[in-house]
Amino acid sequence: MTVALLPKEWLRPLVLILLIVVTAYTYAKKNLGAVDQYRTHGRRDMLMALFFGGVIGFYDGFFGPGTGSFLIFMFVRFFGLDFLRASASAKIVNAATNLAALLFFGANAHVLLVTGMAMAIFNIGGSLFGSHLAIRHGAGFVRRVFLAVAGVFILKFAWDTFQ
Repeated sequence: MTVALLPKEWLRPLVLILLIVVTAYTYAKKNLGAVDQYRTHGRRDMLMALFFGGVIGFYDGFFGPGTGSFLIFMFVRFFGLDFLRASASAKIVNAATNLAALLFFGANAHVLLVTGMAMAIFNIGGSLFGSHLAIRHGAGFVRRVFLAVAGVFILKFAWDTFQ
């Protein structure tokens, strides 16, 4: 329902600003996500997870691009995961949301099956390749890739916003 009510153009400047803030924060905090500092979480952390999960889930369902970057940042910043574990956790969450979207839109006959299958095959291939690289090179490598991908998203959103 919300997708039909709000124009996507309203989100572009907001997402651009958020991506710049997340990228600048990650770049400035050199040790952020370098070491896994996972801790047990209390009620406050669970409420934050529900809040951020809801916000990111809404964003993913409404707009989508950059969701993985926001998830990785959330897992690193708020849950103390290193970039390697955060990336793996973000992939699981992203796969779950994609499956939910597929079930929802499939039930309403709004799926381009051939296009979707091609995307799924390349997504799986890219995930396998990326996983091997991440495991081989560790959290520092994933951090550098995160910053590079966030930079590309910033350029893309800036281009789209100001065109």
